[in-house]
Amino acid sequence: MNLSLINKRAIVCGSTNGIGKAIAIELANLGANVTLVARNEEKLIKTLKELPQSESQKHEFIKADFSNLYELKKEVEQYLQKSGEIHILINNTGGPSAGSAIDADLESFSSAFSMHLLANQLLTQSFVPLMKKAGYGRIINIISTSVKEPIHGLGVSNTIRAAVANWAKTLSWELGPFGITVNNILPGSTETDRIRNLITNRAKNSGKDELNVEEEMKSEIPLKRFAAPKEIAAAAAFLASPAASYINGVNLPVDGGRLNCL
Repeated sequence: MNLSLINKRAIVCGSTNGIGKAIAIELANLGANVTLVARNEEKLIKTLKELPQSESQKHEFIKADFSNLYELKKEVEQYLQKSGEIHILINNTGGPSAGSAIDADLESFSSAFSMHLLANQLLTQSFVPLMKKAGYGRIINIISTSVKEPIHGLGVSNTIRAAVANWAKTLSWELGPFGITVNNILPGSTETDRIRNLITNRAKNSGKDELNVEEEMKSEIPLKRFAAPKEIAAAAAFLASPAASYINGVNLPVDGGRLNCL
C-alpha cells in the first residue's frame, strides 16, 4: 500500500491545534511538505517547529483569518506567487457556536456560511489549477457526523455542515476527471477544545455536572471514549495518499460507531 506523500505539498487549514494540527503532523510524518494556515502567527511558528522533517521537507505557513475573506484571498494570492505545486488541501475550520437553530440570528448563519463554505470555495478555486497541472489532487473537508444525523443544540453547525457536504459531493463529480478526489471526514466526539466547550454548554443548560455530561456522551459511543485527534488525522492521511486514489465523493464517519445510520 502506497501511503507515501514525499514530494507532495499539503495545505492544512486550522492547523495550530486540535484535529488540524494532528493532520499536519501526520501528513509530515508521511513525507509531505506542509503549509499551515491559521490566524495566530505565534501558534503558527510554534507548530511549524513541531512538524517532522525526516524527508528534509520544507514547511511553511499562511497567516490568515477565515472570518475575513478579502484578507484570506489576498494572502492566498501572495502565497501562489511563490508556490509551484499544490497536491493536497485540508479544509478545516472551527465549528459554529452551540445553540438552537430557531434562536440563531441571521448573522450567525451568514458568518458560518462564509467561514466554512465560502472560504472552502475560495481555497479550492485557488489551488485546483495546480492540482490539475500536477495530475494529483486530494481535497479533504473536515466536517461533522451531523451531515448524517443532526446533533441536538448545534442548529447553525448542522445546517452549514450539510451545505459543505453537498458542495463537496458536487465537486467530486466535477474534478474527478482530472485525477482530483473530494472527500469528507465526519469526526465524532474528539478530545479537543471544542468538545470541552460543548460539554460545558450542555452542563450549563441541563443543570448537570460536567463529568456526568461527559460520561453520558461517552456512553452513546460503542467504544466508550472520545477520539484522539491523531485518530481523525490517520483517516485524513489515508485519503490524501496514493492508496486512496479510487475513493471519491464519500462522507467517512470516524466516530467510534456512534452513528445509528448506515
